[in-house]
Amino acid sequence: MVGRAIGSFGKALGDRRWKAFGAGLEGISKEKVDVVVIGAGVVGLAVAREMALKGRDVLVVESASTFGTGTSSRNSEVIHAGIYYPPNSLKARFCVKGRELLYRYCADRQIPHQQIGKLIVATRVSEVPKLSILLRCGTDNGVKGLRMMEGSEAMRMEPKLHCVKALLSPCSGIVDSHSFMLSLAGEAENARAIFSYNSTVLGGHVEDNHLHLHISESKDLENHDDASPLLPQLVLIPKLVINSAGLSALPLAKRFCGLDHNVIPAAYYARGCYFTLSKTKNPPFSHLIYPIPEDGGLGVHVTLDLNGLIKFGPDVEWIDGVDDISFFNRFDYSVNPDRVNRFYPEIRKYFPDLKDGSLDPGYSGIRPKLSGPKQPQMDFVIQDERNHGIPGLVNLFGIESPGLTSSLAIGEYITAKFPG
Repeated sequence: MVGRAIGSFGKALGDRRWKAFGAGLEGISKEKVDVVVIGAGVVGLAVAREMALKGRDVLVVESASTFGTGTSSRNSEVIHAGIYYPPNSLKARFCVKGRELLYRYCADRQIPHQQIGKLIVATRVSEVPKLSILLRCGTDNGVKGLRMMEGSEAMRMEPKLHCVKALLSPCSGIVDSHSFMLSLAGEAENARAIFSYNSTVLGGHVEDNHLHLHISESKDLENHDDASPLLPQLVLIPKLVINSAGLSALPLAKRFCGLDHNVIPAAYYARGCYFTLSKTKNPPFSHLIYPIPEDGGLGVHVTLDLNGLIKFGPDVEWIDGVDDISFFNRFDYSVNPDRVNRFYPEIRKYFPDLKDGSLDPGYSGIRPKLSGPKQPQMDFVIQDERNHGIPGLVNLFGIESPGLTSSLAIGEYITAKFPG
């Protein structure tokens, strides 16, 4: 509904509807600012913190009532090593550097985390060549300590495990993502960054070679009548805009009037559900256990949280036709209990002792992807003026896993590239 009302943002400046809309902006307050970060997920927080520490005046605009309510709070909380991503890709570079920064950051600030290591397992002989590919890829990316081991050795480490061969990644781990984001937000505020929660960026337009952002209170969008134009309550004129809106980043970019839609990648969304292990006194595993990666994800894997709770997931459920839903992050995050029937056979490939009835619904998350079913996995996309021609606009697209691990590295990269 709201998406239809503001869809004209994506039209050319000469469009009659845009001229009529532009005339309606004349009486609306306008303010010049230095840096606007759109989105207070973990990447937006890391960018805002780094920018503020380097002396920029930062305003973080977040549509929700607090930070980290989307993808950043609905993931495995795994610190990835950097194994899965093509050498020299942004995912590989940011993951490896980000992991080092994240461990150091958490240790210095006593943020709960643990380097527990990961076993990527082949449960059939036919999967062993894929383990070898991952070993070469991780080694090329600079991941230290990777080691191939026979199934017998892996099963001595994890007696409940079944596999024929395994790849050990000792530098993988887990982190309390909420504590990490709370620290980032606090340090950003201490460096004089300002957070505006419950504030939605409706879109924007290019004027005098600057992107003007259209802002409204989030609550005013709930009952909007799409028969009337949706006008902002405030127009911000920043020197630099970081579109770090996560699930909303791509549909938001389409609402920047004057941005060529041909440079905006296609959006795909994949829901992933998690189930927790119940009715057990002692966790069956002490390491992260990952199967061979699957289409759209890394497979239904074993994750431990810092309290020892075992989680299995996520699976992959592709979602279609959700541009307006994703713009307002109105996804259905409920977990269908019936999906557990798909989990048991997948988990028993490496955990054959899993008992019927031992999995309870946990939570779900949505991945903001740039590739769809059966398509090659896409890299992170970071666009600036060289890509789209608009000065002062940086779009962060497809920031899915390993976004949490990569966050501090992305913050350093963006800040160094746009020092002000």
